[in-house]
Amino acid sequence: MELNTIKPAAGAKRARRRVGRGIGSGLGKTAGRGHKGQKSRAGGFHKVGFEGGQMPLQRRLPKRGFKSLTAAYNAEITLAELQRLGADEVDVLALKQAGLVDDRAKTVKVIKSGELSKKVVLKGIGATAGAKAAIEAAGGSVG
Repeated sequence: MELNTIKPAAGAKRARRRVGRGIGSGLGKTAGRGHKGQKSRAGGFHKVGFEGGQMPLQRRLPKRGFKSLTAAYNAEITLAELQRLGADEVDVLALKQAGLVDDRAKTVKVIKSGELSKKVVLKGIGATAGAKAAIEAAGGSVG
C-alpha cells in the first residue's frame, strides 16, 4: 500500500445535494422546500420553540420549584449513624472517610433520628436542638 493509492471505502463518500438545478435532478423548482410559507423562503427560520405567534408551550406552563445550588455542599447525618461510626471525636473529614457524607460536603448537621448511647465529641459539625440534647445526655458535646 502506498500513500498515493489510499482511497475511502466504496460508498463512504457521497456527492452533496445540489438543489435548484433543474427538473431532472429531482430537486429543481422549489428545491425540496415545498410550496409557500415561512420555511420555503430564504432566511425564513425562527427561534427554537416559536409557534407562529401563539403563546409557546414553555410560557403556557406554570413555573414550579427550583434547584438549590448549595444542596450538594450541605449534608445530614443521623444519631444512629454516629452510633455505628464508633469514633470518640468526629469531624467532617472523618465522616467523608467513613463514606457517610458526600466528598463535596462543606457543612454537616446531625439530626435526631435513632438512639445514641456512647460519648461523642463533634468538631465543626452542627446539630439540631433535639440531636444536641441527645448527644449531651450521652455525655458528649457539640463544638
